[in-house]
Amino acid sequence: MSESEIAPKHTETKTDISAAMADIVGSEHVLTDEKFVRDYAHDKLPYANYVEREGRLAGVAPRIAVRPGNADEVQKIAQLAKRLQTQVIPFGNGSGVLGGTIPISDELMVDLRRMDRIVSIDVENAMVTVQAGTNGGLFEAELNSRGYTCGHLPQSLEISTVGGWAACRGGGQASSRFGKIEDIVLGLKAVLPDGSCMDIRPVSRRAVGPSLRDLMIGSEGAYGIITELTLRIWKLPEAEQGVVLAFPSLQAAWDAARDIMQAELRPTVARIYDQVESHERTEGLGVFKTHPFLAILMFSGRAQLAAVEEQLSLEIAQQHGAVTGPVELFDQWKKNRYVAFSQKWQAQGFYNDTIEVTGKWSEIPAMFDAMGKAVKAIYPDVHFGAHWSHIYPEGACQYMTIRLPQMPQEKALQLHDAMWDAIQSLTLDHDGSISHHHGVGVFRNRWLARELGGGLAALQQIKDALDPGNLFNPGKVGLRPPAGSVVVGKG
Repeated sequence: MSESEIAPKHTETKTDISAAMADIVGSEHVLTDEKFVRDYAHDKLPYANYVEREGRLAGVAPRIAVRPGNADEVQKIAQLAKRLQTQVIPFGNGSGVLGGTIPISDELMVDLRRMDRIVSIDVENAMVTVQAGTNGGLFEAELNSRGYTCGHLPQSLEISTVGGWAACRGGGQASSRFGKIEDIVLGLKAVLPDGSCMDIRPVSRRAVGPSLRDLMIGSEGAYGIITELTLRIWKLPEAEQGVVLAFPSLQAAWDAARDIMQAELRPTVARIYDQVESHERTEGLGVFKTHPFLAILMFSGRAQLAAVEEQLSLEIAQQHGAVTGPVELFDQWKKNRYVAFSQKWQAQGFYNDTIEVTGKWSEIPAMFDAMGKAVKAIYPDVHFGAHWSHIYPEGACQYMTIRLPQMPQEKALQLHDAMWDAIQSLTLDHDGSISHHHGVGVFRNRWLARELGGGLAALQQIKDALDPGNLFNPGKVGLRPPAGSVVVGKG
């Protein structure tokens, strides 16, 4: 199938499609005015923020935006889009950082935020059913008021949606205990590109072929629009205790984290900081003069169990040379755990970005060292810092910040691109994965073939079967873009 065969024809006028969509959702929920539609033109992709300083868009402005109020309306929108051969992009709250909702070919935005209701809380089976457009912070607050937590607590909690968590295969700050979103979602409902509905019933486990649930989780709207999810929930912890540790070396901190997880202990939060990020948080604190590497742990749950896990974890940490530090550092982290600082730097004209990857314990030391050397070789004065904020028995997420100073944009974008390529390529060189929880969007497209190998062709074949018109969020997650579409960065 050639690109010309799958390209939408766009023969209908903007007025025609707006009128047709108004018949579905009501005219008040169809946005056509440029000043409103432009708000959907990009998410929080740093590259998009950089070029916007010069009045440019990373992609294009969408045709219109529609705001359905229920799954039936989403289904009718998909059916109409198929009939008119109009491309659509599902939109949650635009909190993604990789351009997953950036229009690249005159798409129509489907804003799901009116679908913001908790459908039911099933206490006996410890699950909650929620509409996809529900704000994450409000969702968690409502669960908390009833004595529960969803266990998925990303930094973007207050500016993201539950459907967005699943669409990008996200991970929260408590993933070491509760898992990532793919471990928490039990079932979901989605509208497919042909306008039909998929209902994956929530059950504890199943063995009925490949997981259709996982086909949707992480697909970023390319295979379907998620309208409803059922997630696991947990009772709010009886006890919660933060611990601050100072390690003599980064290797000692990594070794301690590995041994804690392989001992089947379950810290709710585990964070290790490199020398750069440790110094930012501990400057002037005595214990860190001899033990300069900061780690933060949190234990929670039943009081007796949390106390035992804390004790055993501290014993392991002490075997690797750790000493305890002031608990105020944990309190500061907890107070600011949902605050993102990138936009502060970007607003001042800096080129700040974050990149998260995963690595095995055996590879992380060499991988981290190689990345630091690579970005410094590209631009010696770059700010490069890292922390490891999601730990597992086999490895961890390495979350890096790169920041270039104010400089001519053309030069900065070239350096920024070179650093992204170095870090993603070195991740694969060291047998890691190029993303832990931010997803792919459009910005990571160029590395997907190397990451997935022949699997990428299989995903494209599934896309072609489900969406022969290439109408659902085309060109994302490494899949084929429409003919004549805009290239974002070099993605």
